[in-house]
Amino acid sequence: MNKKEAKTRQRGEIMESEAESKASSSPSNLQCFTKDVSLHNKSKREPGGWKSMPYILGNETFERLASMGLLANFMVYLKKVYHMDQVSATSLMGLWTGVTSFLPLLGAFLSDAYIGRYWTIAVASIFSFLGMTSMTLTAWLPQLHPQGCVGSTKCSGPTASQLGFLIMSLCLVSIGSGGIRPCSIPFGVDQFDPTTEKGRKGIASFYNWYYATFMVVLVFTLTIVVYIQDSVSWVLGYGIPTGLMFCSIVLFFMGTRVYVFIKPEGSIFTGLAQVAVAAYKKRHLKLPDDRKGFYDPPLDPDSVVLSKLPLTNQFSFLNKAAIITEKEINPDGTRVNKWNVSSIQQVEELKCLFRVFPIWVTGILSLTPIIQQSTFSISQALQMNRHMGPNFQIPPASIIVISFLTITFFIPFYDQFLVPTLRKFTRHPNGITELQRMAVGIIFAVVSMVVAGLIEMQRRNRANNGGSIMSVFWLTPQFFLMGLCEAFNIIGQIEFFNKEFPEHMRTMGNAFSSCSIALSSYVNTAMVLIVHRTTGSGGAHGRPDWLVDDLNKGRLDYFYYVVAATAFCNFFFFLYCAKNYRYKGHVSNTERDLELVISSDKKILDV
Repeated sequence: MNKKEAKTRQRGEIMESEAESKASSSPSNLQCFTKDVSLHNKSKREPGGWKSMPYILGNETFERLASMGLLANFMVYLKKVYHMDQVSATSLMGLWTGVTSFLPLLGAFLSDAYIGRYWTIAVASIFSFLGMTSMTLTAWLPQLHPQGCVGSTKCSGPTASQLGFLIMSLCLVSIGSGGIRPCSIPFGVDQFDPTTEKGRKGIASFYNWYYATFMVVLVFTLTIVVYIQDSVSWVLGYGIPTGLMFCSIVLFFMGTRVYVFIKPEGSIFTGLAQVAVAAYKKRHLKLPDDRKGFYDPPLDPDSVVLSKLPLTNQFSFLNKAAIITEKEINPDGTRVNKWNVSSIQQVEELKCLFRVFPIWVTGILSLTPIIQQSTFSISQALQMNRHMGPNFQIPPASIIVISFLTITFFIPFYDQFLVPTLRKFTRHPNGITELQRMAVGIIFAVVSMVVAGLIEMQRRNRANNGGSIMSVFWLTPQFFLMGLCEAFNIIGQIEFFNKEFPEHMRTMGNAFSSCSIALSSYVNTAMVLIVHRTTGSGGAHGRPDWLVDDLNKGRLDYFYYVVAATAFCNFFFFLYCAKNYRYKGHVSNTERDLELVISSDKKILDV
């Protein structure tokens, strides 16, 4: 069986279930859906299923290991090897993290529109390998990094060529991540048939394995790899992830014969632009009272879209794009000019983006506290007692593993105990909605920053008053709370975007999550620069700025309070947006009553 038959059979089975569910509320809907079923009821090919999982998960795991092996200890690398000061290192790291998280949006667009998920992952993996090789060279070759400090003299910073080669290496890694991250989950889901019980179980299990391998990678990176980088050799510490990235490329191509491929459909933004143009052209028209006045053709059998979206009155000005006027429809039901009239499906897909956008904006500031984990928290750890026994010292970047261990142990507890308990009270299948889950995560982020500020104040007072150096494990509370923030907020965002984006734009939905992290990194960098310049200019009082290199002379705790206050204000903005949000496919009571009235009028006329 060919791929087209597989998709048409898949769509037909889903439409059968939709027809049964809608028959009780509207007989006219049953006729429409039955017609679609008769067109799409064909046999399908057997997807790759679990046969392809070792190759897909292996590629994703090794890519994460490479990028996280670079990110986890990068702050220390910039300060120790490149002799950068606190603010410069934080700014460079924030900019690079932002670019790395923003590029998945471009990768998702190219994948869905032109080259497909397979080739996007393949080409991106090669870029990631080249980037990691270049990063290994920066640690290996003396010409590519500043010379070591001599005695007590000031260490020399990187030259323009050394910094340029470092930035080039980071860009290559970012390009690789931009292609692999948005495509890995959708490409894995493509291997299963969602219309069968076996396929649905496979998809659910795939998500579990995906996050399980991700957590294993994080724990391995933040312990073994970071220890090698910090205590053995930076060359070996970067060389190991580079070698594993090469293995991931070989592993991915080995699975080519068992993969299921989904053909790209062209630019997804063209259809959205057509809705906007058609709505503008018909802005002076009056909306018809009858649904027959709108263009609502059956789904294209070659499309990956499996179900229709109902017409809603929210953003009703866009509904005018679907109004049918004279000479706009051909005798065969196709459109004469796609820029003059759009289908109801296209209109509702654009509405999905309109509805999601405010939620996405609030997610930017809500993730800003998480960015602090890989910057100033590492600097805190460098100032604290990291010894475990007389001979072993914990690498500063390894302290972040507390956050990921929290996620690893909390998620099973959440799924197995909290969700069933909450379900009894809320009657919601997931216990709470995705937006409620994100709100809880924002609260944990605020509390985490407040706790971090209190701990930093205590650490600073002890260091300046001749007290004992605090143990690095005093950072456990803030990392534990931040782990809960990620378990609620980030996972909630991923689930929210995957559900609320149109089906053929889910790769773009995954990329939106990365874009939130990207812009959070830029916001964090801007906050650092603003605080540094503002407080650093107050030399008239003889006080250094809050973010001075020597944390004992600065006031990092004040900066944490600023981040907490920003996230707290953003929480109320999020509540406002969430309260007014309407989930995809949701029809209000007024709209439902209107449909019933129209249906009743039709019955009376028929009689």
